Amino acid sequence: MSTMSLAHRPWWPWVRRIAVWGFFGLIAWLLVNQARAIDWQEVFDAMRALPASTLLLAGALAAGSFATYSTYDLLGRYLTRHRLRAASVMGVTFISYAFNLNLGSLVGGVAFRYRLYSRLGLSNDTITRVLGFSMLTNWLGYLVVAGAAFCFWPMVLPDEWKIDNGGLRVLGAVLLLLAAAYLVLCAFANGRVFRIRQYRFKVPALRMALLQLAMSCLNWSLIGGVIWVLLQGQVAYHQVLAVLLVAAVAGVVTHVPAGLGVLEAVFIALLSHQVPQGKLLGVLLVYRGLYYLLPLAVATVAYFVTELRTRRLRTTTR
Repeated sequence: MSTMSLAHRPWWPWVRRIAVWGFFGLIAWLLVNQARAIDWQEVFDAMRALPASTLLLAGALAAGSFATYSTYDLLGRYLTRHRLRAASVMGVTFISYAFNLNLGSLVGGVAFRYRLYSRLGLSNDTITRVLGFSMLTNWLGYLVVAGAAFCFWPMVLPDEWKIDNGGLRVLGAVLLLLAAAYLVLCAFANGRVFRIRQYRFKVPALRMALLQLAMSCLNWSLIGGVIWVLLQGQVAYHQVLAVLLVAAVAGVVTHVPAGLGVLEAVFIALLSHQVPQGKLLGVLLVYRGLYYLLPLAVATVAYFVTELRTRRLRTTTR
């Protein structure tokens, strides 16, 4: 029986809902069980033990990451030739990114961009092209950074894991080849338009592709730097970065908002043999505060200010 025929069955939506809620219920149960086994006093002690200078440096790296990501949509502005001010574009990108991290890509990365850009006068077609190019920029850098980390500096896996680093090296090589293929496409098919259903993609110039690559690689490297600084050098930087990249994909695959529990589970699974679990979890909670919650608070205020300004402009132009 095909998926299309199932979709028209009256009981099928209920089955899907039960399956989805059952999945999230299982995750919640696993998290609660895991939380009971954690020495929370050790976690809080590890958080309090972080020096102010370490927190400031980690905060500066987080701010640098957000500033870098906020320039992604400027590339789309250049390609689509829309006339919004650079400051407005970066503001929309910052707000969308903060909500994307905490509420998921459909709510943050997509819905907020469409709402804010449309209220600023952009058409849906232009917004789609800007959004698509930003997503491409983000994952292009991921391919290269993850490819390099997995291929040249594979993670030190726990002894009880029954796999070695060979598989990671192969995966890293595949990711690098995919990124290289995109650069080759841009070098030899500049300006060509590909159509996938109702969407079209115009191949950018090689210079633009290299700029995408540089910006995204910088951003992913800064994110890894935040956690590495909070760990105070207990784990090699490239290993922290590799674990972060694994956690990023795990969060996307599971569709859990903000990757709640996923990030922590991946780090504990891959690094608890090097860093005490309590200290590692304390560092990750501080990271969430610096990279997720603090920007979300700023983005929430910025969003309401933007909404108020837009309403005032509409009132005065009537």
